[in-house]
Amino acid sequence: MNSNLPADLNSQNLPTHVAVIMDGNGRWATQQKLPRIAGHRQGAKTLKELLRCCKDWGIKILTAYAFSTENWRRPTEEVDFLMLLFEKMLRRELGEMHREGVRINFVGDLSELPKSLQNEMQRSMLETSNNNDVQFNVAVNYGSRKEIISACRQVAELVEKGEIKPEDIDEDLITNNLYTTNIPAPDLLIRTSGEKRLSNFLLWQIAYSEMYFTDILWPDFDREAFKEAILSYQNRERRFGKVKAVLSA
Repeated sequence: MNSNLPADLNSQNLPTHVAVIMDGNGRWATQQKLPRIAGHRQGAKTLKELLRCCKDWGIKILTAYAFSTENWRRPTEEVDFLMLLFEKMLRRELGEMHREGVRINFVGDLSELPKSLQNEMQRSMLETSNNNDVQFNVAVNYGSRKEIISACRQVAELVEKGEIKPEDIDEDLITNNLYTTNIPAPDLLIRTSGEKRLSNFLLWQIAYSEMYFTDILWPDFDREAFKEAILSYQNRERRFGKVKAVLSA
């Protein structure tokens, strides 16, 4: 029994993998009469606390949508700040995350990121590769359509080389060529700030994930809000396309 788990949560029905779309940093900053970058800084603190919460409650995988392929369209100064924030956080937090048993992983097209950031990412993945308390996947320069196109190209190359036949292509083959290979599909997807769309995030992977939308802005998404999301998840019946079993009279 996990003594850290809130009493009203069922320890036998926790999601193994939670994915989050962290929306509302800019609006939070505006409400606080602060610059947008202050919202991103506070949002990073919220993410750190959520990661610790996952470890405390026994949730094994957390995937966070940190920067999408579309986010490059934001003002240059904001993009530059985010890249620097990622890098500084890795340098500052790596030691603590390592000690807490966090395994860090990055998903997305990392080749387009600043070289110094790529180096920090590679170092953090290498240093934490043997940890297994909680896996922390960070989606950076991630776009699901781009990911699926990339997987299709890799499969097409296998066909072209004669290594497989077209009839060998199945869901498992596509899944194994995505950025998220070897990561189980999310059980629960959470999006904050009242928006109810997926924004090109894990489109293949969330085919049967439960979705939870909340009006809370990401910087205000605390443990109590996370508990409400888990409670909502636990009150649902996951059927994966099957009908509910009906007992015979």
